[in-house]
Amino acid sequence: MRILCSNDDGIHARGLESLEKIARELSDDVWVVAPQEEQSGAARALTLAHPIRLRQHDEKRFSVSGTPSDAVLMAVTKIMKDAKPNLILSGVNNGQNLAEDVTVSGTIAAAFQGMSMNIPSVALSLARMDRAKARWQTTEAHGARIVRRLIDAGWPDDVVVNVNFPDREPDQVAGVEVTTQGHRNAYQLYAEERQDLRGGKYYWYGYTGELSDPPEGTDLRAIYAGKISITPLHLALTHDGAYKSLSAVDFKD
Repeated sequence: MRILCSNDDGIHARGLESLEKIARELSDDVWVVAPQEEQSGAARALTLAHPIRLRQHDEKRFSVSGTPSDAVLMAVTKIMKDAKPNLILSGVNNGQNLAEDVTVSGTIAAAFQGMSMNIPSVALSLARMDRAKARWQTTEAHGARIVRRLIDAGWPDDVVVNVNFPDREPDQVAGVEVTTQGHRNAYQLYAEERQDLRGGKYYWYGYTGELSDPPEGTDLRAIYAGKISITPLHLALTHDGAYKSLSAVDFKD
């Protein structure tokens, strides 16, 4: 099995080290193509108005001056065009990708780019309270087993599997749960105003850290309970209820 590893935290990210360890437990043919710099929150952006530069670090290790989607696209269509990957792993993201976060996540986007090119893709993320104290040992202890079980089970061609690990030590993980995408009842993102040394104002986005109260069965609740959350995601964004109600409207003059 030929595996492509990518992410949104950049080629030098600690989580990419964990992802490579997971991939090498599954195969000895592991390639890495990741953004040159951190691209968190890039969602499914593609670089269309600027040139993309490619840098080779090793025989099977490359960085791309672009987004996570750029990295996967370059990997599949250029770097690995003669022998495309059988599996794409994206992550391991330093921070959870749950609920509405999946729509802005570059980690999820890299997996969706792979899925759109007919390659089975899995996104992996690690929940944590302190960015500097992420429990990478938990992803490394459980990651390969989870991915191997997913491969054995299989999933539809138009689905990306979103795996989130809890902020717990490996032996304290409370189990594995297949979940639905949740929704927070409190908006967490805010813009903090700061001042530079010349007296000018600038702003930095941050998160309040306020926990929501999600229902059982959601990705949020599983992570709060210390479980590994596995959520099948797809890009079919049409709302069936609204479609039916709007279809009944007479739009004629």
